[in-house]
Amino acid sequence: MEEHFVKILSVKQITHDVRQFKIQKPAGYSFIPGQATDVAINKPGWKDEKRPFTFTALNDWDHLEFTIKIYTDHNGVTNELGKLKPGDELIIHDVWGAIQYKGEGVFIAGGAGVTPFIAILRQLKKENKVGNNMLLFSNKTEKDIILKSEFTEILGKNFINTLTHEQLPGYDHYMINEEYLKQKIKNFNQHFYICGPDRMVTAIKSILEKLGGKNAVITVEM
Repeated sequence: MEEHFVKILSVKQITHDVRQFKIQKPAGYSFIPGQATDVAINKPGWKDEKRPFTFTALNDWDHLEFTIKIYTDHNGVTNELGKLKPGDELIIHDVWGAIQYKGEGVFIAGGAGVTPFIAILRQLKKENKVGNNMLLFSNKTEKDIILKSEFTEILGKNFINTLTHEQLPGYDHYMINEEYLKQKIKNFNQHFYICGPDRMVTAIKSILEKLGGKNAVITVEM
């Protein structure tokens, strides 16, 4: 398996528990928006602890970027990532990933599951091809919303937030279930892109197959 040792260039806090890592880009390294790689930390005891993370940069940028939720409740990889600073090193590997943009549709994300969609939507904005794409984004609370300002700038009214643990003006307060999807979506024979917790993805996929029938196009990342 291909390995690249890359330095962290900067670390930025995005939400209370999400950080954005800007890292070196190896020569000739390329990816398609929505793809990912396995990442390890170049420190003793961590080099073989690989975890998958999606690129949130665009391929033509001179650096790579990962937007990662940090879990501090156990001594895992993301907790260790949360301790890293510019100058520390990561090990990245081959590029892989199931989600690729296939056409205009509805993106449905839960929490950090939005990360595969970041580069896709940034690329569409760059190419002036955002069109009528929609993002339904479910989070527990307002403070959990990743890149709220940027998604608003890209999608405008087609960026719809629903909060499951909080009721606030300007936000929906629903689980993403069949009733809610019927409220927000008129055409179920279009592309759907789903990413989030396994149970959420499985439930939404089942609902969309029921509502869209055999013609519904569903691309899922779990």
